[in-house]
Amino acid sequence: MPTFTTHDGTELAYRLAGVGDPLVCLAGGPLRDASYLGDLGGLTAHRTLVLLDARGTGASAEPADPATYRCDRQVLDVEALRAHLGLDRIDLLGHSAGGNLALLYAAAHPGRVRSLVLVTSLARALGQEVTDEERDTALETFADRPWYPTARAALDALGPGTPPENVREAVAPFAYGRWDEAARAHAATDRHQARPGAAARYHADGACTPEATRRALATLTAPVLVLAGEYDTGPTPARAAETAALLPHGELLVQAGAAHYPWIDDAGAFVRAVAAFLDPAVRTVTVDGVRLAHRVQGPEDAPPVVLVHGRGENSTTWDKIAASLAADHRVYAPDLRGHGLSDHPGHYGFDVFRDELGGFLKALGLTGATVVAHSMGGGAALLLARSEPALVGRLVLEEPPGFVPLDPPRGPAERPTGPLPFDWAVVPATDAQLNDPDPAWRTGHSALTVPTLVLAGGERSHLPQDQLRRLAEQIPGARLWTGDAGHLIHTEDPAGFLAALREFGLGPAAPDATDGEGP
Repeated sequence: MPTFTTHDGTELAYRLAGVGDPLVCLAGGPLRDASYLGDLGGLTAHRTLVLLDARGTGASAEPADPATYRCDRQVLDVEALRAHLGLDRIDLLGHSAGGNLALLYAAAHPGRVRSLVLVTSLARALGQEVTDEERDTALETFADRPWYPTARAALDALGPGTPPENVREAVAPFAYGRWDEAARAHAATDRHQARPGAAARYHADGACTPEATRRALATLTAPVLVLAGEYDTGPTPARAAETAALLPHGELLVQAGAAHYPWIDDAGAFVRAVAAFLDPAVRTVTVDGVRLAHRVQGPEDAPPVVLVHGRGENSTTWDKIAASLAADHRVYAPDLRGHGLSDHPGHYGFDVFRDELGGFLKALGLTGATVVAHSMGGGAALLLARSEPALVGRLVLEEPPGFVPLDPPRGPAERPTGPLPFDWAVVPATDAQLNDPDPAWRTGHSALTVPTLVLAGGERSHLPQDQLRRLAEQIPGARLWTGDAGHLIHTEDPAGFLAALREFGLGPAAPDATDGEGP
């Protein structure tokens, strides 16, 4: 395990886990061994976690002066770690009590923070506390759980002389959105990782000077994600909202169904939200209560193009096409719900994606944009252009469904084992609509007034090509382009795909179409 020596000679240890840019992680507890953070629900797939064991915890040495356990005194440890890592600026995540250390570090070294994530952290550094009334109200949200009467009785029986291990056992069920086997296993590690008397030392008098900290953070330019759990008793979502409001570039996200350890309650939701926030190429917008991640590139004043992916894909499928179009267009590539870094609300369908795409265009002021859409996304874009033609300036449909009932119909699909890059619930929902589509979806194309290009993949595609020909014939003035790359034209034949777009009046000059590839 790597170590470094901090300002007062104390040797501190940290663990590295994952791939990508480093994310410095400060554990809560306070003063709990950072191993309880684990891989933060799989965030290691996106970032290299730098998991610091605070002084006196885990593999780090105890300091000669116990007064240096105080939260504000550990700011120097974080700065020493940054210098040791050789980073000019750091992305910083603090959980629970570790969030206060992160805030104090940002106040003392604002120029060293590139981004900040506060995970279920009550901002004592900013003067926040939770009243008994607030906590009782939050606890009552668990009243319908079978374990609640016993757990609440144990919690109410706590007193000044209660042993710390009994306190932890009484509080534990309320710290998780689901008190299941995974939560119990995670909670059981606390007794081996906590440091006796840590809270008193960490929050000792003088640790926080809220007014001074608020003044210092008023000029913080780094973006801050304040992530709260819907059921957390401290901070409650309301308190987390106050924290976000106090920070110039604060953003509140309340993770549904989660409490104090959101990466245990729903790892996927946690990772998608944090990874999207930390990725400078990704932005988010909320449409009908669903957080949609999207990528943007190209000149801000250029004509907008929206690239919509197919089932099981995400915005990165368009990387090569987007880079080329961005030479003279403002290119937007969303992750549809259930895909990529967007929310997984569990409700899907071509009509749902249609409405979501329309909401995305409206939310970002993209009325009249050119929409380029593949497969499932193409079906949604076609339905949108028919229902709200004013939203779409031009339409490119790459291998869209014809909404002709499948013959034979698809049977129940078996979910592959292991983690998936999208919500499997999308598959049965859309398969059901492909088996028995709304008849109105395949009629009335003659009323479509949007200039349209239909791209067909030829004999290598699994889609019936005659259906694509009929679709192009039914749309007034539509053009049909047929290649031989199969269903994934934009990835298998990007040069041909871009050439077709250029013929349609979209895209840069031919030499920039691909990275030196021929047709």
